[in-house]
Amino acid sequence: RIVDKFAKVYTPLVVGLAALVAVVPPLFFGQPFWNPDASTQGWLYRALALLVVACPCALVISTPVSVISAISNAARNGVLVKGGAFLEMLSGVKAVAMDKTGTLTQGRPGVVMMQSMQCKQAAVEPCESCADLLAWANAVEQHSEHPLAQAITQASAQHNVQKRYPAADDITALSGHGITGMVDNHTVTIGNHRYFDETIQHLPQQCAAIEAAEADGLTTMMVSVDGIYQGYISTRDQVRPFSKTAVSTLHQLGIKTVMLTGDNDATARQIGTDVGVSDVQSNLLPEDKVTAVRQMQAELGDVVMVGDGINDAPALAAATVGVAMGAAGTAQAMETADIALMKDNLSRLPFVIRLSRSMMNTIRFNIGLSIGIKLLFLLIVILGFGSMWLAVLADMGTSLLVTLNGTRLLKRPLPNHT
Repeated sequence: RIVDKFAKVYTPLVVGLAALVAVVPPLFFGQPFWNPDASTQGWLYRALALLVVACPCALVISTPVSVISAISNAARNGVLVKGGAFLEMLSGVKAVAMDKTGTLTQGRPGVVMMQSMQCKQAAVEPCESCADLLAWANAVEQHSEHPLAQAITQASAQHNVQKRYPAADDITALSGHGITGMVDNHTVTIGNHRYFDETIQHLPQQCAAIEAAEADGLTTMMVSVDGIYQGYISTRDQVRPFSKTAVSTLHQLGIKTVMLTGDNDATARQIGTDVGVSDVQSNLLPEDKVTAVRQMQAELGDVVMVGDGINDAPALAAATVGVAMGAAGTAQAMETADIALMKDNLSRLPFVIRLSRSMMNTIRFNIGLSIGIKLLFLLIVILGFGSMWLAVLADMGTSLLVTLNGTRLLKRPLPNHT
């Protein structure tokens, strides 16, 4: 985009200058239009040499070479960039918004605790009523790709209750809240604490138990059958190994980091503290994430959104640049995003931001170098000290210099810790 804007001014300016050089001296000052002899240059010759020197080859070449080199470097290091324009926008980013599950965390939670209404104490190993609670949940979740659903499916298989109830029919996703379905003519609903507070009656002491689990950093799912609360299942996810380092590096680059999650506030803040993000926003629906991204854009400027799930797709589309966690990401997130981190390593994000800034610096340097060399040789040509072959040499030489400088972006290494 820099070159496109520059070309709108540069090209007509050069053509106009060449026309003036060819016409004004002969017309107003009696200077020769044609070459009067072998040792004297006419102003038409000088104007033609000026056009050769001012040819924007170097300016035009400098940008695609730099962009392609940067995209190739990113691809070699596990970052898929869908276009050079996204690298250009990435270079000016002021804030990075990140989903929690599957982005900052590994996205592979495991069931660590459950408690049914008939059970007096939460435990890892389920009693018969807790096993039944797990079986109800599995009947609804067994075909879902959501990380929490997979945690329930794995726990059901581990405790051999995965076939106790048939798979649910008429499954409906409660966006940002949970899921519901029909199991043996019973309506089974699995949802977060906020949703159950609004829709399913349960006792204060049950709320207290769930809040205690959430305060311990657990993600809790409540289960009801035919509108009657049955119990809860708690899971824990692990922070990705390089999340904390990546967030710290983003801060060093002068970028604000914000975690946007649909999880409960206590769990979100614990994860946020562990990785060191600047701000945490929890209990968000997909549309709330879009609102948060747009608010950051209004306050800070360009914003990157990093996510992996279906719920993140609207926010990925709303952000200046959307980044998907490739291997862990859903098809919707991958399709919506502008950049994909194919190795699910969040430390690739500060790497590609640094790479984008290097790309923009290289493009600006190449443009400045091209203009500087051309101005020097333009002066030489207009004064009559330069020949056509010198003009060609200046043009081709500058093109070669900016091309070689642009290819240096192929060599930019990753930091050692990535």
